Amino acid sequence: MADDEWTGTGRAGQLGQLSVVAAVDGGIRVVTVTGEVDQHTGEPLQQALEVTTPPGPRVVVDMSEVSFMDSTGINIFITAHKALAKAGGWLRLAALAEPVQRTIRLVGLHTFIDSHETLDQALNR
Repeated sequence: MADDEWTGTGRAGQLGQLSVVAAVDGGIRVVTVTGEVDQHTGEPLQQALEVTTPPGPRVVVDMSEVSFMDSTGINIFITAHKALAKAGGWLRLAALAEPVQRTIRLVGLHTFIDSHETLDQALNR
C-alpha cells in the first residue's frame, strides 16, 4: 500500500504547516505528523485518524516532529480514540516532544490514550 499524505497549511505568515503521512506496518496504521497542530492545521490529522481509513482500527501516531499542539489536537485525539475503541481498535501516541507531552499530561490525555517514548515501543507493545 502506498503512503497516503494529507497536508494542511496555516495562514501565510501567521502559523506553521502540518504534514501528515500514513503508512501501514504489520497491519497497524502509522500516522507520522510533522509541524504544528492547531485549529488552522488540524484537519489533515483528523482525516488520517478516521476509522474508515484503511487498514483498520489500530493506529499509532508518531509525534516526534510535532513542535506545538493546542486543544484542537487534544480534541482530535479524544474523538479518534473513542471511534477506534468503538470499532474494536486502539490509538497509541509515540515519541512526544516535550512541549506536546506537557500539554497531554496537563489535560490528562495520557490517562486513557497510551503514550510511548518511541515508535518501536508503540508498535511492539
